[in-house]
Amino acid sequence: MDLEEAFQVVGEFGPYQRRVVALLVLTQVYMACQSMLIVLVGSTPEYQVEQQDGAAFSLQELPQHVTFTEDIDSIVTEWFLIKQQAYKVSLAGSLFFVGLLVGNIVFGPLSDKIGRRPVYLTSMFLEVVFGYVTAFAPSYEVFAVSRLLVGLMNGAIGLVCFVFTQEYVGKSYWAMTGTLASMTFAVGITLFGALGYFIQPWRSLATAANSSGILFFLLSVQVKVKTKNILGGFGGIAFTYRKAGNHDNGGAGVQQLVIHPVLRLRTMVLMYVWYACSLVYYGLTLGASEMSGNRYVNVAMYGLVELPAYPLCMYFINKHWAGRRKSMASFLCLAGSACLCTMLIPENTGSLLSVTSLALLGKLMVSAAFNIVYIYTSELYPTVIRNAALGVCSMSCRVGGILAPFVPSMRALHNSVPFTVFCLSGLSAGCLGLLLPETLNQPAAETLEELGSPTRNEEAKYSSNHN
Repeated sequence: MDLEEAFQVVGEFGPYQRRVVALLVLTQVYMACQSMLIVLVGSTPEYQVEQQDGAAFSLQELPQHVTFTEDIDSIVTEWFLIKQQAYKVSLAGSLFFVGLLVGNIVFGPLSDKIGRRPVYLTSMFLEVVFGYVTAFAPSYEVFAVSRLLVGLMNGAIGLVCFVFTQEYVGKSYWAMTGTLASMTFAVGITLFGALGYFIQPWRSLATAANSSGILFFLLSVQVKVKTKNILGGFGGIAFTYRKAGNHDNGGAGVQQLVIHPVLRLRTMVLMYVWYACSLVYYGLTLGASEMSGNRYVNVAMYGLVELPAYPLCMYFINKHWAGRRKSMASFLCLAGSACLCTMLIPENTGSLLSVTSLALLGKLMVSAAFNIVYIYTSELYPTVIRNAALGVCSMSCRVGGILAPFVPSMRALHNSVPFTVFCLSGLSAGCLGLLLPETLNQPAAETLEELGSPTRNEEAKYSSNHN
């Protein structure tokens, strides 16, 4: 029995599947809180340093000569992460994304070998444990290492959640489950902003944000028991089928991405597009607390503004006059343009057209582009190497996430520098995206041979898009 026949037997989206998918989707709230934690616990308040004639204060002397003029409790105020030590806040945020990258690389193959459930449950349990280490860290060094380990587990959970939401339902429901997961992640960002408003001491906030993981872990164990038959029977069929399809390709798939002329161009362009999407998306979000206005409202708004992005992008990508290619390129260019406009407006203007509102518009646009690129990338590669291509693009995406925490801190050079980086990244990625072929209403290639001659293949698709 193959995968499609199995779905005909058990149904594409039956009661058991709905229950499991609902749990996986809601888990995104916890994952969002962990991803955005550094935004609030790493807030830098206004401060004054006593003037001293001659030499500057040493690191040991600095705490006695600094006065924080804003009533904020964060890792910055506890460990005096200012001046030469300010980079440590960005470093802690970056280490989380390093963990995500390593988690994707390590736990992807591991979940194929020992199963999705053991990896998911173990990672969830360990993320909760390391989350509490974050909350009670006695020093910055322990805090930073715990963020790396939380990111590692978060990467494993995110990967398995995505695969589960695709493997556990029929193909006609893939777009719906994937979009629901993304929307719930955005809701999680919003809820984290609200949580930060009511719980402001950073250790209490980290504890509260992490505690929801206990609930999701217990629910996951409970669902495992109640859905034993469908997980053991139907799930086994699905996983065996997919593993068999991937096993034959191995490392050859990655090699083909470099050797094959058509795939090489697509991969180079898509790697940069994924990198730019991640850099702009996380860079804008992580910089929310540094924008003018209430930092908690800003964080919540950066989550809420994503919600319209998903129906918006789904509308455009299915229109023949827009399609995948033009929609993705347009949203990226609009995100870059919004960031460009922020440099033309005074920082503290009270009008509707402010730096914050333009930054939110940029977040909306890049969120739409990010959602499209997931769909578009899958359609651009033949079935036999699709997983390898998505893995490579995902790694490029994580590199953007690793660099993103450092971009907002570049405001120390000039207020416009972070938005300059986001502007150039969005515009360049949008323009490069136009080099890719359109896939709307085009049959998906199953093998490398179906790509045909590189030149003829690309020209044929290009001409079909303009007729």
